[in-house]
Amino acid sequence: MLLVLFKRFLRKSVSAEAAEDGQKLTPEQWVARIRQGDEQLREQFIADYKPYIMKVTSRFCKRYIDSNRDDEFSVALLAFNEAINQFSSHAGKSFIGFSETVIRRRLIDYVRKEQRHSQVVPYSMFDSEDEEQPHYNSIETSQAITAFEIKRTEDERRHEISELNQELGRFGITFAELVEQSPKHADSRKLLIGIAQTLVSESELLDSLRQTNKLAVKELTAMCGVSRKTIERNRKYIIAIALVISGIYPFMHDYLNIAGDHLEKNKEAGK
Repeated sequence: MLLVLFKRFLRKSVSAEAAEDGQKLTPEQWVARIRQGDEQLREQFIADYKPYIMKVTSRFCKRYIDSNRDDEFSVALLAFNEAINQFSSHAGKSFIGFSETVIRRRLIDYVRKEQRHSQVVPYSMFDSEDEEQPHYNSIETSQAITAFEIKRTEDERRHEISELNQELGRFGITFAELVEQSPKHADSRKLLIGIAQTLVSESELLDSLRQTNKLAVKELTAMCGVSRKTIERNRKYIIAIALVISGIYPFMHDYLNIAGDHLEKNKEAGK
């Protein structure tokens, strides 16, 4: 069971010193300390924020979540721990807001996986009736689940676009500009996505971008073997792609087919 994975975070006691220190820290400071290697503080942080994790999970599931029985809670715990590992203080977002986004993403993945399994039923279950339960049709139930999933996906996509729009706004970029400046040719698109991937892979360059809102044109020119004019002319597109790659934007990632482009590019490089 997933619940076993985080048992130690909920039951293992921590030292009085760690608990006292934790009470004085903001969530961002907690994370900074944890990322420096204080694993004991990680346990205390997760334990202290258990009510918050339960609240986010219950709100997502639209029902009360039992932390001792519901796997959704374990999924949320794993996501909260993942958020600790991925959070960047330079992203312009609080840790609480970031962790909620990660939890929602992971719960969506979990629900989709469970629904795929639950919809595999024998033909004899298409119609069912007994003395205590009203008559129902499993096909109608499946259709209702599908409709619910479509709506949830639309809501999540809308939420993701809103978050990305806010992040792009910090760099003076709008979605309209991205559509306008998006490369028309596949080769050009692959080249620019490759430059964005290089930017993301160099943590110092990415941190500098987030702190100063300035693209490291000189460094990227040397690393990627392209002209300065190419990077400067496509600055906004490169920044936007880098933000999508480095952030938690699964819908935009799929929409832009970023993973596919990189896989293809890597295969070509290996020939």
